Amino acid sequence: MFKRYAVYYTPEEGTPLAEFGAAWLGWNSAKGTTAQHPEAGGLDVAAITETPRKYGFHGTIKPPFRLAEGASVDDLQTALASLCTSEPVVTLTSLRLARLGRFLALVPSDDAKALGSLAARAVRDLDPFRAPQTHAELAKRRIARLTPAQDAHLVKWGYPYVLDQFRFHLTLSGKLDRSTADRAEAALVRHLDGLTLEPYQITGLTLLGEDAKGMFHQIHRYALTG
Repeated sequence: MFKRYAVYYTPEEGTPLAEFGAAWLGWNSAKGTTAQHPEAGGLDVAAITETPRKYGFHGTIKPPFRLAEGASVDDLQTALASLCTSEPVVTLTSLRLARLGRFLALVPSDDAKALGSLAARAVRDLDPFRAPQTHAELAKRRIARLTPAQDAHLVKWGYPYVLDQFRFHLTLSGKLDRSTADRAEAALVRHLDGLTLEPYQITGLTLLGEDAKGMFHQIHRYALTG
């Protein structure tokens, strides 16, 4: 039994990007096992990826949530499967390495409106399965100095960065100082070279569960077949 659930985009298991992401972060959410970090020119990959490791390599679609009272995992899976059978594959022009504040991530090179629409639908359609945020959870999120729009989303949807505030990204580090970010970026450029990121297709959504130790495991990946 998992304590929280989430809907993420995860690259299909066994693909080069999925294998890279699992190794870079040190956690393979598809297999539920740790993974060996790649060599990165003396860079402490384990240290810079400690914060995002537990989630596995992913792009957030429906952020982690506790199940609402009376909701079941089976019904959640049925709802997600139904959503995915009515939504088409999303093709992005490409993914590129970027700095988002103090952390590194892969992001779409274009506006990704179709992906934003897919994420918005998932947030809305699956929200009946989400238990309301506690006062402590709300307070923790508000430490980040949210804008009024983000705070309104936090109250209504349980997360500030959804709908018009959504920015798809595949996280590759925690917060870094400038020097470490420079070294990490150089290492990532080398490791990403040769991976097919242009164009890039979002072919499915994945339901994940958080175990007692806080690590996320892939439960099932649903293909977009609409």
